[in-house]
Amino acid sequence: MGRFIGVLTCQPASLSVCRRVGLLGACLALAVVTGCASSLPLPTLTSTPTPLPSPTPWPTPTLYPTRWPTATPEPPDTGWQIVQSGVELRQVRVETGSAAERLAIVRLDPQAVRFRVHYDSAAPRPLSAWGSHFQTLLVVNGGYFTPEYETVGLLISAGRAWGTPYGDFAGMFAVTAEGQVDVRWLRQRPYVAVEPLQEAVQSFPVLVKPGGVMGFPADADDGRPARRTVVAQDRTGRILFLVAPRGYLSLHELARFLADSDLDIDVALNLDGGYSSGLWMPANGEGVEIDTLVPIPSVIVVDSP
Repeated sequence: MGRFIGVLTCQPASLSVCRRVGLLGACLALAVVTGCASSLPLPTLTSTPTPLPSPTPWPTPTLYPTRWPTATPEPPDTGWQIVQSGVELRQVRVETGSAAERLAIVRLDPQAVRFRVHYDSAAPRPLSAWGSHFQTLLVVNGGYFTPEYETVGLLISAGRAWGTPYGDFAGMFAVTAEGQVDVRWLRQRPYVAVEPLQEAVQSFPVLVKPGGVMGFPADADDGRPARRTVVAQDRTGRILFLVAPRGYLSLHELARFLADSDLDIDVALNLDGGYSSGLWMPANGEGVEIDTLVPIPSVIVVDSP
């Protein structure tokens, strides 16, 4: 005889009962599965530990000095230092209110050196380039020139003359064919065209008049400071070139310093200044190298005879 399997049919009135029966069955099934799972042995987990990286050592710190080295201050006056026979260098600090100028002064025995004037309006160059070209003891800038690099006042190089002579307000650095050198005030000793001059540069103003008299009063000065170049002669006949490279001195201040100094100056003449001012004397690292800030067409060259 066959088995009869009844089918439970839920009527609407007994729908909640059916839902309870279904929920009860689901819970029983979940319990059976959970029980089976709990009876299974858990797998053994094994792991190989990752070694930790070796620590990087810290760099040893550099120990700074407890006190930084102090820069050696410039001496107010170096005194005369011998560069070679007949050539001396001195550097002097000149106070000008809130600033200080540093004068470079070269003193030359005319019997120990030779002076020449060079002029090239077609190929102006900075003073350092003039120095490299001649490879000589000393080179200093000359007189004034136009924007076309042509000399304004009289200039004589190797006996040949350029420019127009100034009047008696100016001065002149002059070298004869025999090598006699002097710095003059043209009011006292005017230039004569028939003079046998081999080298010459005219410029202005005269800062110290013959006899050591201060020659540029305050009322003649506009008071503007600038870089300066000076050629002078002392009472024993030695020639001095002075450069004020920092640009802190007016013409009157410079004239007053020269007249009151211990340089024993008889006469001093201002050469071109500003960007054109410079003095180049390497002296194997023992001299001074003050370059011009612009090309210049003329220089005074000093070398050994």
